[in-house]
Amino acid sequence: MSSATVTTAKRRRRTTTKDDIAPSPYTLRAAFANGGATTRLSALVLGLGNLAHHQIVKGLILLAGEIAFIAFIATSGAHNLAMLPSLGDNEGGQQLVDGFWEYVQGDNSVVILLYGVCTVAICAVFVLWWAMAVRSAYKAECLARANDGRAPSFADDLRDLTDGKVSNLLMALPTLGIAVFTVLPLIFMISMAFTNYDQNHVLLFDWTGLDAFRSVFSGSATGDVNARLFFSVLGWTLVWAFFATFLNFFFGLFMAMIINRRTTHGKGFWRAVFSMSIAVPQFVSLLTMRTMLQPQGAINRMLINWGWIDQALPFFTDVTWARVTVIVINLWVGIPYTIMQVTGILQNIPAEQYEAAKIDGANWWQIFTRITMPYIFFVLTPYLITTFTGNVNNFNVIFLLSQGEPSQVGQSAGKTDLLITWLYKLTVDRGDYNLGAVIGIMTFVVLAVVALLTYRSSGSYKNEEAFR
Repeated sequence: MSSATVTTAKRRRRTTTKDDIAPSPYTLRAAFANGGATTRLSALVLGLGNLAHHQIVKGLILLAGEIAFIAFIATSGAHNLAMLPSLGDNEGGQQLVDGFWEYVQGDNSVVILLYGVCTVAICAVFVLWWAMAVRSAYKAECLARANDGRAPSFADDLRDLTDGKVSNLLMALPTLGIAVFTVLPLIFMISMAFTNYDQNHVLLFDWTGLDAFRSVFSGSATGDVNARLFFSVLGWTLVWAFFATFLNFFFGLFMAMIINRRTTHGKGFWRAVFSMSIAVPQFVSLLTMRTMLQPQGAINRMLINWGWIDQALPFFTDVTWARVTVIVINLWVGIPYTIMQVTGILQNIPAEQYEAAKIDGANWWQIFTRITMPYIFFVLTPYLITTFTGNVNNFNVIFLLSQGEPSQVGQSAGKTDLLITWLYKLTVDRGDYNLGAVIGIMTFVVLAVVALLTYRSSGSYKNEEAFR
């Protein structure tokens, strides 16, 4: 494809995109500036403007949302918001009630924080609901004015939703799932980082601002959680993710190309063998390998009996050995996935490109570097980013193989611990949820920065419509 053709396609795509995302004329500012009385009153009574223009069903739905929100605030929402600043102060226990000692259950700060975060989220959703109701009333007024007093009916809106706006309909459920199962837990975790929720404050804890962040980034070498340990774990996490991603990719690519060669016999057999290795539960394989690599395990015993070594190899007791061991075993676990991914791509590279390159006199290395690798990188860039992210959070391989060992006395993280396994130890093993929340936030920041920068600089993002 010539450069002029690519430039023309980019210009056409930019022009089309600009036309497709033209701003809507039915804005809140226009509604309050140009709308009638019913439209402005819709800011107080949601759906009033729709009811006035005979959009009965839509108006009742908007009004029902407002009534449900008011009922929620009156029954429990206001209490949740009122408790959020203090996170509770009633310790409970035996209390004298009407002359009798009774056990009174105290406050639970975790529950208060959870309900408070959910209430704030519901309030934010209602603000969006309110804005949508006002814009809908103004739109009904404008359309009724342009169509002799007739606004679109609810059936017309449904037909439009399943036709011109079908993308909004199909994306509604995934967006709701992301909001409920990703965004809300993330906000809850971030909130926890600003408290003193730890092993000493289990039921009742308070807001402490940035104290947890200071504990992690204080730079002090005296505590078992400090800046030196954090950056050590972060550095190893990035090194691990890099090697675990790209060694798997290149070795998997090499194996896939060997299997895909015309002179290779039994292609189906080799692909089936690698597919069967994927079917074996990962925790079974990893625990088996951990047992075999112990000082008295099968591998050390076998090497000693053969006379190749005099003492057991320190697979999990030496730092360098442990890190190399987890990387190598991860190759055995991850290469089959890459083979399956790359095989499908190799079979879909246009054969005409290879034939034209051979006619022009290109050798195998030039064909590989100019055709095969660019095509694979173009297609697999999102997959590589996802794999890198998964390896940063690869809890199974590290925890089941080395459990973060070896570790020094007095430190909360071992030499093979990743941020995710360190977070697990801080929360599940020790109960320091505020420190774990800080580690979780930093993990999210690192992954977001790496993923966004990598993807935005890739050909998959810059040239979505064609392979260059």
